[in-house]
Amino acid sequence: MNLYFRLLRFAYPYKSKLILAMIFMALCSAAKSLTAYLVKPVLDSIFYEKDMSKLYIMPAIVVALFLTKGIFEYLQAYFIGYVGQRVVTDIRNLLFVNMQKQPLSYFDKTPTGSSISRVVNDVALVQSTVSDSVAAVLNDMFTIIGLIIVAFQMEWKLTLIAFLILPFSIYPIVAFGKKLRKIGLNIQQYLARLTNFLHETITGQRIVKAFSMEKYENKRFARENEALFKITMKRVKIRALSHPVMEIIGGIAIAVIIWYGGWQVMLGKSTPGTLFSFMAALIMLYEPIKKLNKENHNVQQGLAAAERVFEVIDRQPEVLEKPDAGELGTVEGRITFDNVSFRYEDKMILNGISLAIERNEVIAVVGKSGAGKTTLVNLIPRFYDATKGRITIDGVDIKDVTLDSLRTRVALVTQDVILFNDTIRSNIAYGVEPDEDRIVEASRMAFAHDFILKLPKGYETIVGEKGTRLSGGQKQRIAIARALYKNAPILILDEATSSLDAQSEIEVQKALENLMKGRTTIIIAHRLSTIINAHRIIVVDKGAIVQSGNHFALIEQEGTYKKLYELQFKDGARKKVIPIGKKRR
Repeated sequence: MNLYFRLLRFAYPYKSKLILAMIFMALCSAAKSLTAYLVKPVLDSIFYEKDMSKLYIMPAIVVALFLTKGIFEYLQAYFIGYVGQRVVTDIRNLLFVNMQKQPLSYFDKTPTGSSISRVVNDVALVQSTVSDSVAAVLNDMFTIIGLIIVAFQMEWKLTLIAFLILPFSIYPIVAFGKKLRKIGLNIQQYLARLTNFLHETITGQRIVKAFSMEKYENKRFARENEALFKITMKRVKIRALSHPVMEIIGGIAIAVIIWYGGWQVMLGKSTPGTLFSFMAALIMLYEPIKKLNKENHNVQQGLAAAERVFEVIDRQPEVLEKPDAGELGTVEGRITFDNVSFRYEDKMILNGISLAIERNEVIAVVGKSGAGKTTLVNLIPRFYDATKGRITIDGVDIKDVTLDSLRTRVALVTQDVILFNDTIRSNIAYGVEPDEDRIVEASRMAFAHDFILKLPKGYETIVGEKGTRLSGGQKQRIAIARALYKNAPILILDEATSSLDAQSEIEVQKALENLMKGRTTIIIAHRLSTIINAHRIIVVDKGAIVQSGNHFALIEQEGTYKKLYELQFKDGARKKVIPIGKKRR
């Protein structure tokens, strides 16, 4: 109930429409109850007493009653539907906003399909609980109250007998509801697994086809789908069982009423009209009780989904702004790591990093895979927070400023370029107010303007999901144009050219030269040929800085850098060097 009330609290901002919906529900239920009440005068006055005046009046009353009930049903359905849809829209927005607040570590640990499933599948089930089920439950409750009043007026003794059987009809609702809640949670978890499987397989189709793994993936999907089928069939069994159980209980109640009521009529203590009016009220009363059982199934499934939704909404992100965080002002670009360590789960990734980067300096970070290079630069925009120590920009602790003001001062170009399924113009101006002249200028500096103009729609060309309609070099130059347009004083290049062919790399390198001018730049690179002319090279090994200096100094020292260099140039042939940055004089 706490979970359900929490869902209903989202309806508070729309209480006026909710109150209107409840008023029309009550009026609609009153009209239904009055329908049962009319059975007595119809039978007694028309068929038993043969009153001709009632024969002309009653049909008109019945038509007017059903017309009124129809109007009330429409109004209550509209208002409760409005409230339900607004609540679900608010919950979906809140879920997405809180998901966006989570640090990268959350997305590292949470499968993409699971996150999608929570936003799409789980919220859709919550929608049914909040709107459709709430409307049905409230409507049925009002109907039950109205019909009980009619039944008491007709035959209070028979009503009491019916109430003795009522607890037996409530028990299946509660018992089945508990089982359905548990099964519903399992179903949502299996749906999340299936969604994640679909996301991985669809986005990885190139690899699936390259390795001829279609049959293997088909078997995997069939296995996951079969597991979902089995858990869903448990829900089907319970739903199928609950209906006949309710029917049996209802049949017993009607049988007892027919026997006792018929006996009362034969003794002359009641009239056929009274008995049939009561029977009509009882049968109409049984229907909403039976529907309550059905709606309880939907509610329990929705509550199971709500649990998964609130798990994310309630999750506190590890990276938080201080309540009194200020704005990071104009940045020159001096970055200092002061004894910085970082632990991810049980593994120490960085340990005691101390590093000072000067304004407009080009720093290269190299090391073996898993040494902690990317983690080091990810601490600057606070994608993660350091476990120990502090990082400052121009002497200001980055934890003392707002995330927005910090991240607007940092531009990022990665190996795995992320472009959104939108126009080239929108991708370049992503996160910044669009300005046509600036977009074109950024594209020219990124050596992207010429190829953009050759595309069918120029800057209005849709790039496709993750930029699939562009080549690797084109995507990279769009990413560089995006960084140029952002015009941030700090630049991070994370393997920005490692996936390109030689010709594309030459073009991208020219664009990078333009991007790096007047910016503090940190380069992560595996290929040492691209960072030979960096002002300073930092060598990271096992989470610590083991060497520091320019290329020519490090190559003379015995150590990790020389081993990496000799490994890449072990054939003795000088590979073509495409340096980033210019040698400091």
